[in-house]
Amino acid sequence: MTTVTIIIPCLNEGKTISQVLQAIKEQNYPVDKLDVVIADGLSDDDTRQRINEFRLANPSLPIMVVDNKKREIPAGLNLAIREARGEIIVRMDGHSLPAPDYVSRCVENLKAGNGDNVGGRWIIIPGATSWIARGIAAAAAHRLGVGNVKYRISGTSGPVDTVPFGSYFRALFDEVGLFDESLLTNEDYEFNTRIRNMGKVVWFDPSIVCHYFSRPDLASLGRQYWRYGFWKAKMVKRYPGSIKPRQLMPPLFVAGLLVLIASGIVFPPAFYGLLTIILLYLGIIMIASVPEAAKRKDISLIAGIPLAIITMHFTWGAGFLASIVTKQE
Repeated sequence: MTTVTIIIPCLNEGKTISQVLQAIKEQNYPVDKLDVVIADGLSDDDTRQRINEFRLANPSLPIMVVDNKKREIPAGLNLAIREARGEIIVRMDGHSLPAPDYVSRCVENLKAGNGDNVGGRWIIIPGATSWIARGIAAAAAHRLGVGNVKYRISGTSGPVDTVPFGSYFRALFDEVGLFDESLLTNEDYEFNTRIRNMGKVVWFDPSIVCHYFSRPDLASLGRQYWRYGFWKAKMVKRYPGSIKPRQLMPPLFVAGLLVLIASGIVFPPAFYGLLTIILLYLGIIMIASVPEAAKRKDISLIAGIPLAIITMHFTWGAGFLASIVTKQE
């Protein structure tokens, strides 16, 4: 039986890390063939305490913790990879819950030769019990929020540009290299771009399922999407062909609004165009939220989904534009 190491970069995940480890222990893959390496970014909450408590209560699952002094995801991933003992490495996250057959399905796909990096779909769950948290979770799986990304909206098995987290034979890193530590976000997309540029395959299988906790409020969602946009622009500078038309829409939209605002200062009628565009935009996303609210039987989503989508679009677009005009690499 093939040995598997699950690697987890984390920082201040005290609220969820015990659930993540429990979900790993409950995998239908033999526990004596599993081990876990957690790269902790020097958490200052009770993350370490929760890990130690779980480790003491579940000695059958080997868990190693390494200090990620850089406190960044790609650095943590690379630290964990260097410590990994398994023939296969499965990346996980500190606020994600893999289905019981997650590891076994990843291993099956890899051993069948379907892909060099194999992953599945996210089922987004709210990061809190509030109405806005439910709206954020729904928006994170809505086409207006994330486009046609397969791992968020599902689809058929096959080659894709990227998958969340991913699973790989350990030997792949000897060929492709480790994660790029200069990209503080989008490091997984960059890694998958290198895989594809070498003629290898990133494979999506919708039967591989992971539940993912979305951000609990608009402030944290905005910070997340600002980082996504900012580091996506840095990624595009290196790989211009990696940008998709849907990814250009938020920065173009934000730039267009800024132009109209500036024009309105010297030519006031431009404000009518600005108002028209904003009203059309709001109307579209509010109308689009109604079917989702009806399907989930949650009327609060009529407000929650639009607020989340607006936050995602504007912060992603603004982060992208800010990245273009900065020299930080």
